[in-house]
Amino acid sequence: MSKNKTCEWCERKTAHAHQSSVYWELPDGTRAIQIANVPGVSCSHCGMEYQEESVINEIEDQLMLIDTRLIDKVIPYKELMELPRLLKKNYFRF
Repeated sequence: MSKNKTCEWCERKTAHAHQSSVYWELPDGTRAIQIANVPGVSCSHCGMEYQEESVINEIEDQLMLIDTRLIDKVIPYKELMELPRLLKKNYFRF
């Protein structure tokens, strides 16, 4: 059983690990995709579900570094993160 952590929204210790689907606009703005089974946090007190900043940055970086034409309308998070990169890192993140 996982330990509760502090919710970033209500600041109560009632948040826990959770997976959900999120919708993301591709960096070139041509379309949005659904990413399934994304690690996140869910709070049993306030009901907020969110992704931590580290996960958001991982998704943003990956979408900048892959050929997004390979992605269908829906892709599982794990599969997205395993797509081959065209560059080694995101040189635009400072």
